[in-house]
Amino acid sequence: MPRSTGRVLTLLELLQSGGTRTVAELADRLGVDGRTVRRYVDQLVDLDVPVESVRGRYGGYRLAPGYRLPPLMLSDDEALAVLLGLVAGRRAGLMAAGHTASETASAKIRRVLPKHVAHRLDTLLEALTFTDQPGDFDTPDAGVLLTMADAVRHRRPVSIRYTDRDGRRSERTLHAYGIVAHAGRWYVTGKDERIGEDRTFRLDRIADARTLPGSFEAPVGPGPAQRVLSGFATAEYRHEVTLRIHGTVDQIRARLPAGVASLEEHEPTVGEDRAAERWRRVELRAERLDWLPPVLASLDRPFVVERPGELRDLVSAFADRLASYARQA
Repeated sequence: MPRSTGRVLTLLELLQSGGTRTVAELADRLGVDGRTVRRYVDQLVDLDVPVESVRGRYGGYRLAPGYRLPPLMLSDDEALAVLLGLVAGRRAGLMAAGHTASETASAKIRRVLPKHVAHRLDTLLEALTFTDQPGDFDTPDAGVLLTMADAVRHRRPVSIRYTDRDGRRSERTLHAYGIVAHAGRWYVTGKDERIGEDRTFRLDRIADARTLPGSFEAPVGPGPAQRVLSGFATAEYRHEVTLRIHGTVDQIRARLPAGVASLEEHEPTVGEDRAAERWRRVELRAERLDWLPPVLASLDRPFVVERPGELRDLVSAFADRLASYARQA
């Protein structure tokens, strides 16, 4: 590729990144003088790329708003980052448009890669392994996802058709605070106008979303991610569990994260170390209790089961099994 042609393409890439670029900035990035920058701009215009000239103190050049650019130009590192992102997103179940869209996007990028880059990428993917199997998750409809994102950004109410985990369908008006990706799924959290309380909804269970007239103010307090995690920890399940655990917040959260349990925290008194070990109340809700004894054992911290009594029995039985295993020759 002639050197001047390469610089013209680099100029297009700089303009493609958005905003107005001054002549001095472009000249410095391209290693040429201002007159050469103007000549390169003329070449882009001759190729029907709508480069606009902006006058004034902060003037320069920019691409016309709304212009659909030709195929993206990615460096080797950028192409690798995009493809690895697609692979990782597919493995984590966080593809917003399903498996097919991810595969076709990957294929399109791979087709235009230089051979040496494609070979290096194939070598990496052959050497790459994951510690878990790909998640079998439902992906949200892309139209629903984008509609919800627009409603969040502009603080617009949105009407949704939702199917809950028991198969019940309903229509709701939601004041959406934010979209959260957690544990391989997409969620939206906000105020459900029908009941006047905050709720969290799985995006793949929303069949339709339409923005409505009006606006709302976002509440102060925890952000969307914290609201989602708190919602999981306080969701209605069969068992309500209350524990007291002696340890630091980090020690407890290592086995009982915010999406699983709520942790009572107090402001330290004067002279008290915030990270010091002490008794802390932990509350959680669960459909089953059999998974809790191994988790509590893995904490390796003193604990007291306040309720339910059934959990105390399960912990005792688990301890007896461990003791019997340890006594075996």
